[in-house]
Amino acid sequence: MAEIYLAGGCFWGLQAYFERIPGVEKTSVGYANGQVTTTNYQLIKETDHAETVQVIYDAKQVSLRELLLYYFRVIDPLSVNRQGNDQGRQYRTGVYYTDDADRPIIAAVFSEEEAQLGRKLAVELEPLRHYVLAEDYHQDYLKKNPSGYCHIDVTQADQPLIDPAAYPRPSQEELKTTLSKEAYQVTQEGATEAPFQNAYDQTFEEGLYVDVTTGEPLFLAKDKFASACGWPSFSRPIAKEVVQYLEDKSYGMDRIEVRSRSGRAHLGHVFPDGPDDRGGLRYCINSAALKFIPKDEMAEKGYGDLLQVMN
Repeated sequence: MAEIYLAGGCFWGLQAYFERIPGVEKTSVGYANGQVTTTNYQLIKETDHAETVQVIYDAKQVSLRELLLYYFRVIDPLSVNRQGNDQGRQYRTGVYYTDDADRPIIAAVFSEEEAQLGRKLAVELEPLRHYVLAEDYHQDYLKKNPSGYCHIDVTQADQPLIDPAAYPRPSQEELKTTLSKEAYQVTQEGATEAPFQNAYDQTFEEGLYVDVTTGEPLFLAKDKFASACGWPSFSRPIAKEVVQYLEDKSYGMDRIEVRSRSGRAHLGHVFPDGPDDRGGLRYCINSAALKFIPKDEMAEKGYGDLLQVMN
């Protein structure tokens, strides 16, 4: 067993979230890295402790890197002393380790996150100085109070974890030689392919849609629907972090552009006119930005671990 201590705002939700992750054997909530070695819930503002979750995990089932990727999925790493509606130093974010060998792993993930965001993280990276177990009332709070407040959507633990390091972005020269002319224009120059005359507008076979530039998984076929807009439409990405959103005011319109995370490829746009029973969003995506992997080919092409989320 290994352990890591994670501060991510209100510890009720963070504990419930990590308890859903395969390989996590035990969790507790407490107060970490304050100015003194003892405190309680009424004193943490004065003692400067952070609400923290202790995560004990089986490293043969889930790695520290994977746990950190899960962690960054549910926190705002740029927010200072605030997560969700909770504000104050006790709600700061932080990763506290007990094994010095963990620090370079954590630092590497921090560096990747900063590169993606283009800003320095507001997340502490420190050795654990002390950890004070919180009162019994706080332990497994959301199990005991299912309707209790939580700023974290704990079901995000059920989304597949896609590691961006597995899908590095090729150089611009490589992209020019490996992509079709249309795929290059769409993904690298922000072009839009012709409606109704593209590869995946009317395909609904079971499988997976990946970024044509890197192979990073983006959308499941089960989340594709017929929208009659002329381009492939999806209700959601396979996991929230695999796409990025940018403001797009081109052509006198006010739209939200969707780009892939690892490849930073232009994919299309997202609109709030999707089916209500699927969440109400419509990801309108260029076929040229995608590569389709049929379900029966996923294992041989390296996507076998995602077969469990196909149904």
